[in-house]
Amino acid sequence: MIIVDIASLAGILLCFAMLIFGIFSSAGASGFHEYLDFPSFVITFGGSFFATLTSVSLADYIGGLKSFMLIFKAPTLDTAAMIQKIIELSNVARKEGLLSLEEAASDMDEQFLKKGILLIVDGTDPDLVRAIMETELLSLDSRHKTRIGFWDTLGSMGPAWGMIGTLVGLVDMLYHMDDASTLGPAMAVALITTLYGSVLANWICGPVSNKLKADNSAEMMLKEVMIEGLLSIQAGENPRVIEEKLKSFLAPSERNNPNDEAGGEE
Repeated sequence: MIIVDIASLAGILLCFAMLIFGIFSSAGASGFHEYLDFPSFVITFGGSFFATLTSVSLADYIGGLKSFMLIFKAPTLDTAAMIQKIIELSNVARKEGLLSLEEAASDMDEQFLKKGILLIVDGTDPDLVRAIMETELLSLDSRHKTRIGFWDTLGSMGPAWGMIGTLVGLVDMLYHMDDASTLGPAMAVALITTLYGSVLANWICGPVSNKLKADNSAEMMLKEVMIEGLLSIQAGENPRVIEEKLKSFLAPSERNNPNDEAGGEE
């Protein structure tokens, strides 16, 4: 079952509520239609999305769009719990030997940790174990940054295409300056595209990018904990020493009780 991240969902909805509140408090219910302009919408959103499509491959474009749903998925990463798991594995290895870890890995859901354990059980050189796992870590980080880059690119295109739409509107307005009564409405329509571009960048793209960056950082730290923990087990270090080493990844307020949820600062 997928658990929804309430913070992301609430943030998106509350931002929309603030926008609607601003429009209604300025123009009232009767003036809401003044902020709706189909050509402006097409220029801003169409131009932004198609320019982003030009910037990436089709596969990365589709993957970027799909990644929007990831911000609503509550993070399940628990660094403190992983540290405890590694300490348990170190105790098993200390008492029964490294080969005993193979049984522990058989019913493990975390594939990255499982892969590292199997490399150790197979007697792989520690430097090679680190190299293999860090290569996989870098590959994962690269894939995540491709998705993040999609939203950064789209976010930069929004205001740019909003300005393009504004310039298109201004050109049309200047051609019809002989009728002074049309200048105000024409200027308003021209500025709507800038509004749409800012909304796209700051309501959607910026927050999505930041959320994906935060999730990526948390996952990278968790996997670094796994690498350091497994290499320490392979080196035969004392479980207590391993625990203290891995606790350095946690915020100071979380180190006294590793069962607390990781990731916050004091």
